[in-house]
Amino acid sequence: MREYDVIVIGSGVGGGTTARRLAEKGARVLIIERGDFVPRERDNWSVDAVFFEKKYKARETWLDRHGNSFDPGMFYNVGGSTKFYGAAMFRLRERDFEDLAHKRGVSPAWPYRYADLAPYYEEAERIFGVHGDDRLDKTAPPRGAPFPYGPVKSEPIVERMAQRFRERGLSPSALPLAVNAAPAGTCILCQTCDGFPCKIGQKNDAETCGVEPALATGRVDLMTQAFARRLLTTPDGKRITAVEVDHAGTIKRLQAPLFVVSCNAVNSSALLLRSADSGAPKGVANSSDIVGRHYMVHNQTALMGLSHHVNSTVFQKTLALNDWYFGDDAFRWPMGQMQMLGKLQGGMLTANVPYLPSILGDRLARHGMDWIGLSEDLPDPNNRVTLDGDRIKLSVTLNNMDGHLELVRRMKRALRQAGYPIVITKSLVAHATGHQCGTVRMGNDPGKSALDPFCRAWDQQNLFVVDASFFPSAAAVNPALTIAAQALRTADHMLATDLA
Repeated sequence: MREYDVIVIGSGVGGGTTARRLAEKGARVLIIERGDFVPRERDNWSVDAVFFEKKYKARETWLDRHGNSFDPGMFYNVGGSTKFYGAAMFRLRERDFEDLAHKRGVSPAWPYRYADLAPYYEEAERIFGVHGDDRLDKTAPPRGAPFPYGPVKSEPIVERMAQRFRERGLSPSALPLAVNAAPAGTCILCQTCDGFPCKIGQKNDAETCGVEPALATGRVDLMTQAFARRLLTTPDGKRITAVEVDHAGTIKRLQAPLFVVSCNAVNSSALLLRSADSGAPKGVANSSDIVGRHYMVHNQTALMGLSHHVNSTVFQKTLALNDWYFGDDAFRWPMGQMQMLGKLQGGMLTANVPYLPSILGDRLARHGMDWIGLSEDLPDPNNRVTLDGDRIKLSVTLNNMDGHLELVRRMKRALRQAGYPIVITKSLVAHATGHQCGTVRMGNDPGKSALDPFCRAWDQQNLFVVDASFFPSAAAVNPALTIAAQALRTADHMLATDLA
């Protein structure tokens, strides 16, 4: 095996984007991925295969705070969970980077401001081919350039709903989408985006926009089916010397001058905790006892507005509502965001709602207009990842629900006024792991954070952690674009300080 400048553990949006940037600037990189490629096959778009058989999900269970087993719904494959995401790529708002008062506490400031990340947001949008237009979004942060591509146009039924919202003083805006739609590519704008892998490779994910371009440089190798068991340190615990990997049943120790951990918020913290030794008795990067703490995942509720009319929309995921993001006159604290879901199909409802007859699920889906509400949960040190032997334990108590409940109430009223008299809601907070973040937080104080503002571990200077675990706060928008932007920022810092 050849020598590498950097070993990247994980091939999701953090790892894939970091590897691409480093390789394009001349670094030699090894990507370690515990899963394999998701094959492009007929089952990619099968509701039965994806939602009933859960063909592509990992076969593992974690423990909740009561010690009960649950299925966390993890995806371990090249491209990480972005192979199955809904491709929504938002920038955090300017105020999300500052101390922000909520009804139940304060969302803490980041160690830098929006302006520091703005140029990297712009690059990340280009890399992931984001389509959008945020001029109607009153909370949108300033930008130095327009989106790489214009917005995906809403179909007539969705546009009619948007017009009814506008007539009542709301401001629906285009959802920023990382899909390869015209004029960028040949995305067919089908109904199998949210939750499905793309059979024709037209969803811009961490594989197609990160790993594949990285491999094309000739300076990157990819090792699949390789589980990182632990990081090894020097006797004084101040540097990482190797990563111990179970590769298809064989234990290997892989070495490089620099290491990047990008396994997702839960698994990155679990890896650091598993790596405890005499030089790092609390775990790698954990002299502050921060690792695993402050787990956040968004307070989430799905809404389905029902009318007598059939919703014939195919590609439904085109609009967002940010009118209540930071509150309003009646509720002055942040509430969060509403965004459209991909068109739900009857089988998807049946798979996720026990005892719902399939014939009723099909009928609801035909008449439904589908949304999801995202609100910020606050970083609580007791919401945390720990280890119970070899198993992951995820202990979470919900918080900051006042704003979320207000958000849902306002959206239910808006849907009824727009012609959807029946609104069904389903809370998505039980054992939630989508949008997970915050377990290896960055900051300016080594006593209160695990990472510096460039995602370098305070304790081991040749270790970086680049996934949503670095988030000091969750904000109320999808984390993928922020991960990608910070990955570019971190990679540039590595190139300037470690690989110059």
